[in-house]
Amino acid sequence: MFSTKLSVVPGALPLVAAICALSFIVSGCSSTPEADRTASWSPNKIYAEAKDEASSGAYDKAIPLYEKLEGRAAGTPLAQQAQLDKAYAQYKGGEQAQALATLDRFIKLHPASPAMDYALYLKGLVNFNDNLGLFGFISRQDLSERDQKAAKESFESFKELVGRFPDSRYAPDARLRMRYIVNSLAQSEVHVARYYYSRGAYIAAINRAQSAIADYRDVPALEEATFILYKSYDALGMEDLRDDTRRVMEKTYPNSQYLSKGFKSADKPWYKFW
Repeated sequence: MFSTKLSVVPGALPLVAAICALSFIVSGCSSTPEADRTASWSPNKIYAEAKDEASSGAYDKAIPLYEKLEGRAAGTPLAQQAQLDKAYAQYKGGEQAQALATLDRFIKLHPASPAMDYALYLKGLVNFNDNLGLFGFISRQDLSERDQKAAKESFESFKELVGRFPDSRYAPDARLRMRYIVNSLAQSEVHVARYYYSRGAYIAAINRAQSAIADYRDVPALEEATFILYKSYDALGMEDLRDDTRRVMEKTYPNSQYLSKGFKSADKPWYKFW
């Protein structure tokens, strides 16, 4: 019968103990945090390095540097600038939620900052999402087909910017984006109205088209909203309302192609200006 008891060679215990101790020391050293390479850097050097990383598109490396600078230069204009630059790096790095949190914190802590107009503009931009918006031709997707909550929040930020800082360098672009957002919100109502019409839910289509007409003024989407009203009344056999709506449409949109070509006339999205 074999014994399961291990035998130890005499004199080997000290060696085993030494090996265990050495392993512990090595493992301990490997878990020691890496030294902070910025420990001896001045705030200006940290900022310069962060800017270089951001300029090269390495936002994941720039963000920690901006965070270090916030703490190192706390209470100075440079710390405020670092906070704004961090928000921009988070935005460009695809971290929209973190960017918004950073901007909300900045707006709360520095209400009198001379950079408040930029903070509001950037907050609007994060929600607006600049890979759509005025540059929507790249993605081929209309803002009205996306999250309307974000669009409304974006509008509010731009509205506050324009209201508080009408002469800001960011105000002209904010006004353009506000107009686009209003158009997109109206178009969203029309998308729903068109969907109901296509499913034969004519009463629902009428309600949504009327909602768009009542809530918005002077936006391109209202032409199609009026046409949906006309077609829905026609489908329901409501001849008087149909004829009244057609007269309104002919007077308001004398060159409209909807009456001659129907919905296919809208092949070119309303937001295409070129």
